[in-house]
Amino acid sequence: MTSFSCPIVVWNKCLPPCKNLKLVWVLFPGSVIRLIGSTFCSGRVEVYNNGQWGTVCDDSWGLSDAQVVCRQLSCGEAVKATSSAASGEGTGQIWLDDVSCAGNESSLTYCQHPGFGTHNCKHNEDAGVVCSGEKNFE
Repeated sequence: MTSFSCPIVVWNKCLPPCKNLKLVWVLFPGSVIRLIGSTFCSGRVEVYNNGQWGTVCDDSWGLSDAQVVCRQLSCGEAVKATSSAASGEGTGQIWLDDVSCAGNESSLTYCQHPGFGTHNCKHNEDAGVVCSGEKNFE
């Protein structure tokens, strides 16, 4: 069993002329995700791995996967799992594909997947979420 230290919260506020709000919420060291979109609790899902941000492919992406993301970010319940780059196409690395969450995992990276960087996708298949909650860091 892996031992974890205390949860850590990190966020960066998007300042003008930035067009997208960004949130990074670290539940445990090494388990980092963010949403890139119009609010802190909806947008394209990105995962930080090996020093680099990357996207999640929408193959097999569904509401149980979105539920894990929303819970991990303390953004309430999953309202929708989006696909086909509904929140815009990412760039660079695609980290996860064929993600299969039961819905009760504490982190998206604990869900079943074939391994970081193993994919057959392009960024027009980037996955996203819409969560019920909102965050305000004013």
